[in-house]
Amino acid sequence: METREKPGTELVPAGSQGLAVRSAALVVRGLRDLARDSNWLIKKVFTGRTPHLAISGGGQVCAISPPMRKSVQRVVLYDIELSVPTMALSVTNELPISSTDLPATFSWSPTMHYLVAAWGAWQPALHIFDLQGKMFVGAFGEWRNFPAHLAWSDKGKYFAAASTGGQGASLRLWETGRFAAPIAGAPANEVGAPSWIETQGYGEEFAEEGSFCGYGPTVFSPNERLLAAVVEIKGDWADDAIVVMDVPMLRKQNVFTAQGHITDLTWTPDGQKIVYCAAGQAYRLDALSPEFEPLPFGAERCACHPHLPLCLCFSSWLKNSAKGRLFLVDLNSMRVFDEYAAEGVVDLRWSVDGTKAYAVTQDGLAYIYEPPLL
Repeated sequence: METREKPGTELVPAGSQGLAVRSAALVVRGLRDLARDSNWLIKKVFTGRTPHLAISGGGQVCAISPPMRKSVQRVVLYDIELSVPTMALSVTNELPISSTDLPATFSWSPTMHYLVAAWGAWQPALHIFDLQGKMFVGAFGEWRNFPAHLAWSDKGKYFAAASTGGQGASLRLWETGRFAAPIAGAPANEVGAPSWIETQGYGEEFAEEGSFCGYGPTVFSPNERLLAAVVEIKGDWADDAIVVMDVPMLRKQNVFTAQGHITDLTWTPDGQKIVYCAAGQAYRLDALSPEFEPLPFGAERCACHPHLPLCLCFSSWLKNSAKGRLFLVDLNSMRVFDEYAAEGVVDLRWSVDGTKAYAVTQDGLAYIYEPPLL
């Protein structure tokens, strides 16, 4: 009787190049793990000091460089793990600048193909760069109030710019891919000062205290259907709020009043809840209900894992210590683990695939979290 192999049991030749690349990465990772006793790696990415930087999901950081020749500063991209600059960005009619006080903000597209940037040294508009083509694409979204917070949605379908400046502040949303350039033209929708907000009164001697100051940190939900933005209130003792709006119409769905000023917020991977930091304390709230809860740890910055119930946090102050810490939290059990001393962290970011996370300080020091099981 003739015998035949069962379907599906035959060996199928695999491409050697892809296998070699994956094998090389595993070898490098294995050698690295043998040489350390911590899940954290420390790198010096750039010299100098800047409070303006943004990390990509691919392990790069965009920052204002220290003064170069003739004290000129530039917007520069750095590879975090290699600790080298990879590209300097320039725009049309750029002037030499050596001031460290100019505002700047950056936002990477989800694929790291594009970067949107605004800098006080450039014309008052948003500037978009094609990083694969290594070229400046163009400007859009002219502004009178500096857009201090920029955000792409997770799938890259939407882009938002939030500005401060009191009654002149705005939150603008673009739908990407509608023109030849990735983002161009007027925004699809825009909201100004919220009509529903009530001034927090502090007496006649504090006439402007408690009034609307502008929009702060802004993030899209993972499914791109909602946008959460911080509504900033003027005054040292004022309480900010979080407004949740639908996308792309920007209609208000819910509003939450915080306790103190909000410094960061992030969506949980299921898109149901928001973790936020206010006055040094971490909280979690339901996006579409009035339910919220204080979490058993303090933090000023937070970034949820793209797939798992984990959150990477930074707190600038640790009890019984003058230093801060980076740490991870299991959002189911609220267990804090993998703590590491750190100071001056400006931005946190998980990699796109969630296998590692990055934190970069204003002094150019990078912390790479690379656990063995993620």
